[in-house]
Amino acid sequence: MSHNTSDGGQASSVPVAPNTHVDPHNPAGRKSFFGQPGMLANLFSVEMWERFSFYGMQALVLYYMYYAVSDGGLGIDQGVAAGIVGAYGGTVYLCSILGGWIADRLLGSERTMLASAVLIMAGHIALALIPSVAGLTIGLLCIAVGSGGLKTTCVNLVGTLYDREDPRRDAGFSIYYMGVNIGGFLGPLLTGFAWNTWGFHFGFGLAAFFMAIGLIQYVLTRKGLPASVHTVANPLPRSQYGKWIGIAVAAVVIILVLLFTGLLNPGNLADAVVLVVLVATILLFTIMLRDKDLSPEEHSRVLAFIPMFIATAAFFALFQQQFTVLAIYADTRLNLNFLGYEFPPSWVQSINPVFIILFGMVFAAMWTKLGTRQPSTPVKFGVALLAIGVAFLLFITQANTASVFVGWIVLVLFFATMGELFLSPVGLSLSTKLAPRKFPVQMVALNNLAVALGTALSGSLASFYSRENEVGYFGTMGAITIVLGIIMLLAAKPILRLMRGIR
Repeated sequence: MSHNTSDGGQASSVPVAPNTHVDPHNPAGRKSFFGQPGMLANLFSVEMWERFSFYGMQALVLYYMYYAVSDGGLGIDQGVAAGIVGAYGGTVYLCSILGGWIADRLLGSERTMLASAVLIMAGHIALALIPSVAGLTIGLLCIAVGSGGLKTTCVNLVGTLYDREDPRRDAGFSIYYMGVNIGGFLGPLLTGFAWNTWGFHFGFGLAAFFMAIGLIQYVLTRKGLPASVHTVANPLPRSQYGKWIGIAVAAVVIILVLLFTGLLNPGNLADAVVLVVLVATILLFTIMLRDKDLSPEEHSRVLAFIPMFIATAAFFALFQQQFTVLAIYADTRLNLNFLGYEFPPSWVQSINPVFIILFGMVFAAMWTKLGTRQPSTPVKFGVALLAIGVAFLLFITQANTASVFVGWIVLVLFFATMGELFLSPVGLSLSTKLAPRKFPVQMVALNNLAVALGTALSGSLASFYSRENEVGYFGTMGAITIVLGIIMLLAAKPILRLMRGIR
C-alpha cells in the first residue's frame, strides 16, 4: 500500500522537460497504484472491508436459517431458506436501481455511497443483536438496500478515475475486483470460525465490526476523488419531489399488503424477485432507449448491452448457486474433515476468492499486455459461459459418491472462477464505457440488474435440486449454459458493431 498517496495540487505544477516522455494517461506524473491512479488504492481498501462483512454474513445466513433451533438456527425448511437467500441476493442487486437513481438525481455518487455504507453496518448489527426472525428480516433488508446503493456508486467512482479510451481501464477494474475478493476470502473464514466457536451471532457481530472498519477507512480517505463525484448528473426538479415520495409510499404499502395477505411469502420470494427484476429491466432499457437526448452512438451502445445483459444473467444463475445449491452441497455431500479437523461448510465459500486473488492480477497483467489485441468483450462473455457450464458438468462425476472429496468442489470453483474473471470485472468496466453521459450510474445499475436476475434465479432453481436428481440437475444447467456460450461467440462481431468503437 506504499503507492497510496493523495493526489495533491503540487504535482500539476511540476515542469516537464521538452524531451521527457509523458504518459498521456498520467500527464502530471502522479504516483500510481500498480500502474493505476493512486485513488484506486483507497477505493480498493474500502470495498475490501465492505465485502468482508457482506460475504462473511452471507456465508452463515443460509445455515442460520435451516439449522435446528437446538443448534442455534431458526429451523426454517431448507428449500425455503435457499429461496430466501436467492431472493435476498437478487434484492441486493435490484436495489442498485434505487442507489443509481438517488446518485444520479438526488445526492451524487459519493454521498450515496457513504449513506449506503452506514445502512449496511446497521443491518449487520441487527443480525448480531436482535434474535429470531425479526433480526433476520431487519438485517437482510438494511444490508440489501445499502449494498445496492454502494455497489453502483463505488463502481462509478472507480470509473471516474479513467478516460473512456484509457487502455488501463479493464486492468484497473480487475485490481479493484481483487480487493472485493480479498474481503470475500477472509470474511467466510473468520465469521465461520466465530460461528464454529461461539455461535451464529458472534459471526454476524464480526461482520458488523469490520464493516465499521471499512466505513472509518472511507471517511478518512474520501479526499482525492474527482470533483465530478460530488455533482448530481441529472438533478430531480423540486416540483417532482412529491410525486416520487408518493411512489415510494405506494410501493411500501403494496409490499405490506402482499405480505399480510400471504400472496408474497418466504416460499415464493425468489420467484417474485425474478419477476420484479424482469419488469425493472424492461422499464430501464425502455426509458434509456426512448430518451431523445441520446446520440445515435449512445443509442446503439445501449442496444449492444442487451445481449450482454442476457449473458450476464445466465452466468450468474449458475455462479451464485455457491450461496444456495453449492452451500447445501458443501454441508450435506462433502467430506469436510481435514487432518482430523472438521471445518465449517461456510469455509468452502472462501475457495472462489482464493482463485480470484491468485489469478486476478494475472488477468489484469494479461489484458494490459495485450492492449488492443485482447479479445473483445462479447468473446470474453462467451468464454465465461463455456467455463461455468463445464464447472456444473463436473458435478456429474461425483453423483454416485457417498462422501465427496473436497478437492472436487475446488476444481468446480476453479472453472467457475475462470469464467468470472472473463465476465464480471469486464462487465463492470463495459457498463461504464457504454453508459450514456446522461445515465452514468444507472447503466451500472443495469449490469447489477443482470446479476440480480441471475442471483434470484439461483434461489428459484434450488427447489429443483435434490441428492437423487444431481445428474439431471447439474447436467441440464451445464448443457444449457454451454449452448448460450457458443451462441455468444457466434454473435460477437454483430454485437461489436453495435458497440460503436468500444471493445
